[in-house]
Amino acid sequence: MENLKNVRDRYYSELTENILPFWQEHGLDKKNGGIYTSLDRDGSLIETDKSVWFQGRALWIFSEAYIRFGRKEYLDAASTIVRFIDEHCYDADGRMFFRVTDDGRPVIKRIRYFFSETFAIIGYASYSRASGDKSYARKALALYENVKKIKSTPGILIPKFDSSVRPMRGHADSMILINVLSELREACPEEKDYLTSDLDKEIADCCRYFIRPDMQTVLETVGPNGEFLAEHFEGRIINPGHAIEGAWFIMNEGRKRGIKEYIDTGLSVLSWMWDKGWDAEYGGGIIQYRDALGKSLSEYHQDMKFWWPQTEAVIANLMAYSETGKDVYLEHFHLVDDYITSHFIDREYGEWFGYLHRDGTLATPLKGNLYKGPFHIPRMYMKAIEILDSIK
Repeated sequence: MENLKNVRDRYYSELTENILPFWQEHGLDKKNGGIYTSLDRDGSLIETDKSVWFQGRALWIFSEAYIRFGRKEYLDAASTIVRFIDEHCYDADGRMFFRVTDDGRPVIKRIRYFFSETFAIIGYASYSRASGDKSYARKALALYENVKKIKSTPGILIPKFDSSVRPMRGHADSMILINVLSELREACPEEKDYLTSDLDKEIADCCRYFIRPDMQTVLETVGPNGEFLAEHFEGRIINPGHAIEGAWFIMNEGRKRGIKEYIDTGLSVLSWMWDKGWDAEYGGGIIQYRDALGKSLSEYHQDMKFWWPQTEAVIANLMAYSETGKDVYLEHFHLVDDYITSHFIDREYGEWFGYLHRDGTLATPLKGNLYKGPFHIPRMYMKAIEILDSIK
């Protein structure tokens, strides 16, 4: 197996010579500001609308890259993105759009979710640290308060299902807020106690409702009190990549604060979901979905290999290895790293492919759309470098 110093050096090269330059060259909109993400294999633009999710996500990526590596070009990229967010991504009611035109006119506003807001929060928080402009920390905190209001006020979010017939709660909200609060706390140390208290509540909700030791799984959708909705597709679906991402969020909080219970929870979730997600039968890779009871799935893409679950498995296994020293996590890291190298990285045009069939063949050569852009992949490389640097 490749030694970890070589892995660290390779990851730094991939990040700074492949991934970030691809998006700097092909994604940044030099005319209107912000960033495009819908790019073909060679980086050519195939959709001019912009994802508001990715304005916030890319703001976080380039701000973090500047904080970690000090290259002015990364701060310049972040600055053009943050201006676009401020000028074009908000509706008059303070909510954010989901999709806008290249010059910032609204196309779609999704009132079922608050994820545009959560990604803007982490972007603002990191940009405040990168730029030294504390006004963005205040913006991030104010936006978080708005998310809390949105989440807690009946009638603001329109549920996908009729709540009078089938009330449900989803794993994504609490899982994402764990990461949001961790990032926000870095930018707002004066609010540390308040934000940590909220963070603990979100972890408690994940454990109370979605993390199921009795089933050794993480459910994505449950009843209002955590009931297993066994008669419905939505209740049985499990998303290994999503659960593994949540595992390292919780584990990371445990590492920061020395909370063994959080570390152990993250390790348990990683173990369960690796067993369910790693597709040894078809050559490896984390599969998109499984059914909690082993029944047939309804989603057409249920057996595909998407790019982002692989990135979460890299981070989680490295983090688990750094905490425990157990070789099983290092072995799993090398398995997924090898799969990424052999299947996802495009050596001809750069960046990664995003979507593979179950057997590892390419489903589409595009490099980005409104859901794939500069976030999971560069975050993987940065977090992995951070963890590898911490391993003695």
